[in-house]
Formats: sequence, structure tokens, C-alpha cells
Amino acid sequence: MSAAALRARYLGDTVATASPQQLLVMLYDRLALDLERAQSALTDGDRSAAGVQLQHAQEIVIELQGSLQIDAWESGPRLASLYTWLLTELITANVKGDLRRVADCRKIVEPLRDAWTEAAASLASSPA
Repeated sequence: MSAAALRARYLGDTVATASPQQLLVMLYDRLALDLERAQSALTDGDRSAAGVQLQHAQEIVIELQGSLQIDAWESGPRLASLYTWLLTELITANVKGDLRRVADCRKIVEPLRDAWTEAAASLASSPA
């Protein structure tokens, strides 16, 4: 089996066995990585590479929107609005090659990722 096939299998197994909380953290980790890569590509003047990263980031935000249970908690509607804003900013950043919009998205996504990571860790360490 090739290294690429082994990596794909490992990633597939990791996702298949992850808890919902771990999956959410994985999505946020990848979203933050996509934004970091897009920002770097735009800084280097590579709009094509930035576009690939921004489109993937958009797909993640769409997935987050689709999985959000707005009525499950008090801040659900605010998070839904934030996802809508993020998606709009990502699309505009991609169309215009706007480095500032990508940076603004990172300022929102990274603290959210950290908060979800902390919440998932807290939930995992609490007694059943």
C-alpha cells in the first residue's frame, strides 16, 4: 500500500471513530489552516492557490452551518449569523483577492476554534 493510501486510510479511520465534538474541532482546525494558507498565498501573490484554500474554507463553513442546531442552545442564532458573515467574507475575499478579509476571518475563527477545543476537552474529561 502506498504512503498516500495509508494516509488516506488513517484519516478516514480517524474521522469515522471521532466523537461529534472531535469532528467539530477537526473542522475548525482545518478551517483555520485553510485561512492561514490562503493568507500566505495572497501575500505571495498566488490568487489561484488562495482561491483553492478559500473555496475549501467555504465548504467547511457551509458544513458547520448545516450541522448547527440553532434551537439547541441560547447562542445558536448568533453562531448561525456568524457563519453567514464568514461565508460572505470568504466569498468576497476570494473574488477580490482581499487579504484583509481573510485576516478578519482568521480573527474570528481562531478564537472560536480554541473555545471549541477547550469545550471538547472539558467534555471528554468529565465523568459520564
